[in-house]
Amino acid sequence: MRKRSNPAPSPATPADDKALIQNLIGLGDFSARKSYYPELQGKIDELEQEKERYEWLFENALHGIFQAEVDSAINSANPAIATICGYESADTICSSIDDIGYQLFHRYEDYQRLIRILFEQGKQVGFETQFKTWDGSVVEVSMNVLLKSREPAIIEAFVQDITERKRAQDGLTRLNESLEQRVLDRTDELSSVNQHLRQEICERKEIELALNEAKQEAEQANASKDKYLAAASHDLLQPLNAARLLVSTLQERALANADHNLVDRIHVALLGAEELLTDLLDISKLDANAVSADYCDFPITGLLESLQTEFKPVADKAGLTLKVVSSNVVVRSDSRLLMRIIRNLLSNAIRYTEQGRILLGCRRLGNKLRISVFDTGPGIPDERQEEIFQEFQQLDNAQNCRDKGVGLGLAIVERIATMLKHPIHLRSQVGRGSCFAVDVPVGELNIEAGQQAKSVYLPSDINGLKVLVIDNEEAITHSMQMLLQEWGAEVATALDGDQALQRCQQQTPDIILADYHLANDVTGLDVLDRIEGQEKGVIPTIMITADRSDEVRQQFQVRGLQRLNKPVKPGKLRSLISHILSRQGTP
Repeated sequence: MRKRSNPAPSPATPADDKALIQNLIGLGDFSARKSYYPELQGKIDELEQEKERYEWLFENALHGIFQAEVDSAINSANPAIATICGYESADTICSSIDDIGYQLFHRYEDYQRLIRILFEQGKQVGFETQFKTWDGSVVEVSMNVLLKSREPAIIEAFVQDITERKRAQDGLTRLNESLEQRVLDRTDELSSVNQHLRQEICERKEIELALNEAKQEAEQANASKDKYLAAASHDLLQPLNAARLLVSTLQERALANADHNLVDRIHVALLGAEELLTDLLDISKLDANAVSADYCDFPITGLLESLQTEFKPVADKAGLTLKVVSSNVVVRSDSRLLMRIIRNLLSNAIRYTEQGRILLGCRRLGNKLRISVFDTGPGIPDERQEEIFQEFQQLDNAQNCRDKGVGLGLAIVERIATMLKHPIHLRSQVGRGSCFAVDVPVGELNIEAGQQAKSVYLPSDINGLKVLVIDNEEAITHSMQMLLQEWGAEVATALDGDQALQRCQQQTPDIILADYHLANDVTGLDVLDRIEGQEKGVIPTIMITADRSDEVRQQFQVRGLQRLNKPVKPGKLRSLISHILSRQGTP
C-alpha cells in the first residue's frame, strides 16, 4: 500500500508508450538497442539449434516421415521413407511420386478410407496398409497420420515398416491353421479309431454272447452226456455185473482144465470191458469237473494194506512179487481219490512188468509223504514220458498175457492229482524199470485216525453167514446167490422192497447187499428205511451201485454205509464183508 507522504506517480502519456515500444524492437536510440540485442541474439541462436536438431532427427529418424498434399505429390520426405519404399534418396521419392493415392498406396481404396478418417477425426494412429516400392513390390507399413491443414489439404505421416511382423503374423496364422488342421485331422482319426473300437466292442460283445451260448450249449451237452453216461453205465453194468459174478462162481468150482481156461478167458474179457467202461466214466466226470475232493486226515497204512490185499493175488498170478512197505504217517487227502491214483499206478506196473517185483513204499520228505510204485519193467524212453499221461496213449511193450487197457489209466491219474494238488513224479530207465510217485501233504494225528488205523480188512470165515441180496434184476440176484453160496453163505434174494420185508420177517439177515437203483424210482436206502422201521435194528449193509456221483457217495457216508461200485469184483466184495464182520464181531 502506497504511503500518503509519497507523491503519487504521474499517469503515462501516449508519447511515453511509443518510446517504450521503439526501444524494445530496437528503434530507439542507440543505447536502448544496444541493451536488448544480446538477448535477441541468444533467442535466435536457440532457434537455430532447435532447427538443426529437428533437421537432424528428420534426416536420421528410423521411421519414415513425409508431408504431402492430398491427391498430389510429396512435398518433403526423409531418407527412412525412401529406404522403406526402395528409392535411392528422399529427393528421388519426392520427384518420382506425383499422386500419392495411386503411386504410393498399393490399394487406392485404403488411401480413400484414410482421407475420410482424417477429414472426420483430424488424425489416425496405427493405420495399416501396403506401399508400392520402386521395383514394383509391396511393403507392409503402419502409419500415424495427421491432417496438417484443410485448405490446402496437407497431411504429415510417420511410417513404420511392419513387413517382418506381418510375415511373423502370417507364419503364426499359417501355423495356427496347420495346427487346427492337424487337430481336425487327429480328431477325425480319433473319431475313426473310436468308431473302430466301438465296432470291435460290439463284435466282442457278439463274440462273448456267442461264446456264452456255446458254453451253455457245451455245459448242457456235458450235462446231457453225464446223464446219458450215468444211465448207459447203469444199463451196461447190470449185465456186466451179472456176468462177472457168474464167472467168479465158475472159478470157485472144480472144473476141467479146458473149462477153467475158458472161464479165465471170459474173466479177462469181462475185466477189460469193466475197466474200459469205468475209465470212460471217470475221465468224463473229471473233464466235466463233476468230481469234488473230500479232504480228511487219515493214516496211510490202512490204504496201503487194502491195496496189498487187492493186488497181491493179481501179482502172484502174473508171476511177480508184490512188496508193500507200510507207514504210520497221517496224510491229508481224499482217501477214495488217492487210492484210485495208487491203484492205477499199481495196475500199470503189473501190466507192463514181465518178471521181477513191484514195490509200493513211502518216504517222509519234510511236510510231505512221497508214495512210490517201483517196477522192474522195460522202462519208458525220455521222449515218451510226457506223452503217456495223455488219453489213449500206450506203450507197445505190455505183456501179451495181460490186458493192455485203453490208455486212460495215467490220464486219470494226472487229472485226479491235479485236482488234489498232489504232484506226480516219474523216473525211468529203459531196460531197468520205472518209478511213479505222488506227493501227499502230511496231516495231523487224532483219536479217530488212530482208531481207523486199526481197522484193517481182516480175513473172516463167512460160512453160514445169513445174507439178503436186494436187486430188481433177477440175473443179478441169481448170480450173487450162486457166488455167495460157493463161499458157504445162506442167501435170500428180493427183487423189491416188499419181498425184502418178507425175507426179513422170515429170518433176520446178518448182512444186506442192496442195489441203490431199484425199479419205480425206489432206492436201496428207501428199502433199508422200511426194514429198520420193523424194529429189526441196524443191519450191516453194503450198497452196490453204478452211480459214482459225489451226491450219492455223501448219502452213504451220512448213513455210515459201505459202498461197492458195479461191476462188483468178488475179491473186493469178500474183503469188504470180512471188514464189516470184523468190526461188528459177527462170526
